[in-house]
Amino acid sequence: MKTTSLALSFRPLRVLAVRALGKVWRGATFSAFSPLVVREIDVSLPPKPGWVRVKNRLAGICGSDLSLVFSQFDFDIAPLALPSSDLFYLGHEVVGEVAETGNGVEGLSPGDRVFFRGWEENCAFQGLEPPCPECAAGNYCLCRNLAEGAGAREGQVGGGWGGWMLVRASQIVPLPRELSDEEGVLVEPFACSFRAVLRRPPPPGGRVLVIGAGTIGLGAVFALSRLFPEARVAVLARHPHQRELARALGAQTVHGGGDLYEEFARLTGARSCRGPGGNSLLLGGFDVVYDCVSSERTLADSLRWTRARGAVVVAGANLRPRRFDHSPVWFREVDLVGAIGHGREIHRGVETGTLDLTIRTLLESRGLVSRLVTHRFPLADYRRAILTAADKRVSGAVKVTFDLSGS
Repeated sequence: MKTTSLALSFRPLRVLAVRALGKVWRGATFSAFSPLVVREIDVSLPPKPGWVRVKNRLAGICGSDLSLVFSQFDFDIAPLALPSSDLFYLGHEVVGEVAETGNGVEGLSPGDRVFFRGWEENCAFQGLEPPCPECAAGNYCLCRNLAEGAGAREGQVGGGWGGWMLVRASQIVPLPRELSDEEGVLVEPFACSFRAVLRRPPPPGGRVLVIGAGTIGLGAVFALSRLFPEARVAVLARHPHQRELARALGAQTVHGGGDLYEEFARLTGARSCRGPGGNSLLLGGFDVVYDCVSSERTLADSLRWTRARGAVVVAGANLRPRRFDHSPVWFREVDLVGAIGHGREIHRGVETGTLDLTIRTLLESRGLVSRLVTHRFPLADYRRAILTAADKRVSGAVKVTFDLSGS
């Protein structure tokens, strides 16, 4: 059985060619020398012990996917210091159906609807005993043995941006029948949002700001409004359709531009200070800022909009090093906190898995988030799908997906 799957070839010459030509030719991303490749792969082999064959149904396009597809990353970022495979199958926000299981697979049967958990390079995936301290604590995305798993992806055949995939059973999770495919495709990215919020929860009645209203930012608004309903949530969103969704998910105030230092000073009761050349700082400000963009500008502003001894949580995965003024970290003792993936959390004194908490919260809020899935494309129309996801201003996109039911 053959299937089409989109993948990336991380050969430096391909990346450099697209990066150079992409400045004058948008089509470079889809050219023959691009890192983005279309593969015809064979998924007819029976699953190995512990593996499953999955028929994909719906797959999302993530912001990090776009950064990779458009070669908007630098080779000197820390993650690329680790060994990696030359070929990387795209698509980690996936809902599918189990078609066949290998020997030794428990808790999964043909016909089960599942979503892709990912994060395969960890101790459990590699069969390492004893597990490292991070994996033992349930934080598999922080595994100390990532470098040991350079070939861990090589056993995987296909990804979410394709009709089928062969993956380890530990990489997929049953999806409750009460959740739609659209809700299911948001579980993994929303779990990243929940983890970001729980890395530094708001104080009781605290004021918080979410910067960015893509999937991760809107997921943070959803998590804050459901887990900490007493928090006063402000959102900075670029586009009108994003601002509308932020309000629907529970934001009390939504902001789109203007003199934000003065606006946020009024909102939080802070004092706005101005120095030469437009140099600005709030004395006071938000208790926590969740930066779901993490650009040079948003990181600098986040630190200046946060009160002394508050926190900025970096939830946006920016794959290019940035230069920004971090002096508020020492001058105002603002904590700069990172967040990645999902794992184990403590919420209101109870330990739980991030994915479990996300699913429970979605089940309690049925139908609220489905509208974030704004576009569906067949896989054959992948160029238009990627361009739609990349230009949210024109397309009004939030979560663009591949409808794989006919693939």
